[in-house]
Amino acid sequence: MATEIFKQTVTAGGALFGKLKALGIDYVFANSGTDFPPIIEGLIEARDKGLNLPTPVTVPHEHVAVGMAHGYYQISKRIQSVMLHTNVGLSNGATGAINAACDQIPILLMSGRTPVMEKDRFGARTVPIGWGQEMFDQTALVREACKWDYELRFPEQLSDLFDRGWSIANSTPTGPVYMSLPREVLCEPCPADGLDQASRIVPVTSAPDPAALQEAAKLLATAKNPLIIAQRGAGSQQAFEALADFTEEWALPLSHYWANQIAIPMSSPMHVSWNPDELLAKADVILVLNALAPWWPDKAAPGPAAKVIHLGPDPLFARSTPVRNFRADVNLAGETGPAILALIDAMKDLPRDEKLLSKRRTHIAKLAETNKKTVTVQAEAGNKAPMSKDWVSLCLGRAIKTQPLKASVFHELGCPLPPLFLDDHLSYFQEPHSGGLGWGLPAALGAQLADRERLVFATMGDGSYMFANPTACHQVAEALELPVITLVLNNEEWGAVRHSVEGLYKGGGASKSNEVPLTSLRPSPDFTKTAEASRAYTETVTDGADLPAALDRAIKVALQEKRQVLLNIAIARTSPP
Repeated sequence: MATEIFKQTVTAGGALFGKLKALGIDYVFANSGTDFPPIIEGLIEARDKGLNLPTPVTVPHEHVAVGMAHGYYQISKRIQSVMLHTNVGLSNGATGAINAACDQIPILLMSGRTPVMEKDRFGARTVPIGWGQEMFDQTALVREACKWDYELRFPEQLSDLFDRGWSIANSTPTGPVYMSLPREVLCEPCPADGLDQASRIVPVTSAPDPAALQEAAKLLATAKNPLIIAQRGAGSQQAFEALADFTEEWALPLSHYWANQIAIPMSSPMHVSWNPDELLAKADVILVLNALAPWWPDKAAPGPAAKVIHLGPDPLFARSTPVRNFRADVNLAGETGPAILALIDAMKDLPRDEKLLSKRRTHIAKLAETNKKTVTVQAEAGNKAPMSKDWVSLCLGRAIKTQPLKASVFHELGCPLPPLFLDDHLSYFQEPHSGGLGWGLPAALGAQLADRERLVFATMGDGSYMFANPTACHQVAEALELPVITLVLNNEEWGAVRHSVEGLYKGGGASKSNEVPLTSLRPSPDFTKTAEASRAYTETVTDGADLPAALDRAIKVALQEKRQVLLNIAIARTSPP
């Protein structure tokens, strides 16, 4: 039936939606502009002819659109598409592309292109903006963040180019790709061949070299003081569960250093401090799991005799990072989940010193318990007015544990990881290390869209919330009925900037000053009014003692009313980032 439909004449502007659906794409997150007439007209045409199409979602800011595709993939593991408006829309989405590249998130990114022709061709330039938005190299806005880019030259290229872009985006290491779409081309009829078919190009999935696997396995099996540093999770539910068992079986301490996903449950007796410096200095074998920066070179480093194993889709981060010189004695290149499982399998028959493992297991469990108590005591000490970030995080983690649903926390300079004590795969996502602010709330919206039965929290600082284009975010949440719970941890300043200055200039002027230049966000807006404009349930919480009940009310509204929530939470200005 689909092939018969595609035998009818459909313009490229509508045909591309049918191709996207054939590639398994559920949503096209878009902010339209004057280059969109063939897209909109073609979409109506394709819909009226009965084509199977992805759902177009109007997102009134491009950064939000890209962030939603990012969060959707993190929960679903299915690539989505984003369509933006010429160079200006692409520039608004460029930060999102940088974030996606850093997080190894595949996105099929598109934007229109100002017509090349000034006259005498259907789709040629009309109003002055057609001249004002032309660039010598529009793609340069995102080229460095994308694995592949191209401009659609002829409508008959459409199916083949989308196949290639989709395949490259989904190949190891995954990441965004970009295609520009000139208006004249989108206005032309498109041949039917391939438009209703999945990609004819299979993505490349790499796997670790068998010899390197054996070398890494032997190093870990014979280590006296091993250490695992995990930064981007375990890659899959299966690997998450297997890694938790593996660390206990082999008595391997694991630190979530500056992690943006967790790799094992935080309740594991092998889960040690967020800061691995002390263990790092003593370690003789270190396994680094997909970590962009596994330690802070000026503060800590492995001993000269230690062996370092890097595992991940791109262990050297060769595609994305020009300067990165962490020692690498063994590299295991492959998708994180399968590579972890392969390493575990390589170690299953190796001999082990059970006496040594038992002693080490007991020692690590004591470290883990001590760390848990220290984190809890520190967090509870922040139950004040205003409260600490750690207290907010501890309360949120406790609230999540009372719920039967799966939950995900999207953290952007909001609730720090240690006091959350989360245990589930996909329960925690931190902002990408690229630092493109405004990621947290859009990503949470995308995650909620991917799994409407999941309890989703966006926790962020007040500065990050403003960067998220919150009016656009709340409008989308209402339009799509996404009951995301937003926690704005409000200290009326750029706290991360202030603490960066204090960390670099210890004992300097910033550490002694009540008012640090270029960091104040006073007077603070009333963020509840922004959310209330889109009919959100809101509260302002100023005393830590009131927070647990406020969180309970927020969860009840989200679950029972299916309505978005914002809590504006006053925190102390001295809270660490």
